[in-house]
Amino acid sequence: MSVLQAIVLGVVQGLGEFLPISSSGHLIVVPWLLGWAEHDLAFDVALHLGTLAAVVVAFARDWWQLITAGLAGLRRGRPLQAAESRLLWLLAAATIPGVVAGLLLEKWAETVFRAPALVAATMLGLGAILWIADRSSGRGEILRISARDALLIGLAQACAIVPGVSRSGATITMALFLGYRREEAARFSFLLAMPITFGAAAYKVPKLFANGGDPVVIAAGIAAAGVVGFLSIRFLLAFVRARDYRPFVYYRLAFAALVWGVLLVRSSLLR
Repeated sequence: MSVLQAIVLGVVQGLGEFLPISSSGHLIVVPWLLGWAEHDLAFDVALHLGTLAAVVVAFARDWWQLITAGLAGLRRGRPLQAAESRLLWLLAAATIPGVVAGLLLEKWAETVFRAPALVAATMLGLGAILWIADRSSGRGEILRISARDALLIGLAQACAIVPGVSRSGATITMALFLGYRREEAARFSFLLAMPITFGAAAYKVPKLFANGGDPVVIAAGIAAAGVVGFLSIRFLLAFVRARDYRPFVYYRLAFAALVWGVLLVRSSLLR
C-alpha cells in the first residue's frame, strides 16, 4: 500500500466513522472500486487510532467532567447518583455488547463480511431504518438516559460488526427511535465510540506492526483519519441542530445502487 492510498483510506475512515455512512463499508468498497490490492482488517483498525484521537480532542471537556464525576461518585459510594457519573458507567455498560460481538464474530469480520454485495445490502437496509427513525426524534437528553436505553444503543452498536451497518448510524438510529434529539443522539454515539475504539485498536494494531506494516504508511493513514474525523464531528453536530439525517439516507441509497451497478457490469463482462 502506498502513502497516497493510506491517506485516501484515512479520509474515508474519518468521514465514515462519525457520519452515519459506515467507515468499514467504505474501507471495503473504495479499494474494490479503484482496483487496489485488498488490505488487512488490522489496517482498518489502525485507522481508528486517528478517529479515536479526534473524538478525544473534540470531547475532552466532556470526558474530563464524566471521569471526575465518576470517580467522585465511587468515593462517595454512589456512582449512579450524579448525572455525569451515571452517564460514565452507562457508557461503559453500553460498550459490552460491541466487545462481545467483536470477539465472537472476529473471523467472520475478517472474511465473510468483507463482501461488496453485503455492504450494499446493509447500506440500503440501515438507510431505510434511519429514515424511519429520523421521524421519531424527540426531546430526550443523554444526561437523563436510562439504563435500558443505554443497553439498547449498545446492542445497536454491536450490529456494526457487519460492514455497511455503520457504528454511528446504528447508534444514532436507535437513539432516535428512543426519542432523543438529533444532536443528543449524535453526541451519545460519539462518546460511545471512544471505549470500543480504544479496545479494538489496542487488540489489533500490535498485530499489524508485528506482521511488518510500514510505519510511515500507517502513520499517514492515522493522521488523515484524525484530522478528517475531528472535522466530521464538528460538522455533524452543527448540521443536525438545524436539519435532519435525510441527506445521509439518500447517500446510503445512492452508494448501494452504485455498488450493485458495478457488480452487474463486472459480472456481465466476465460472461
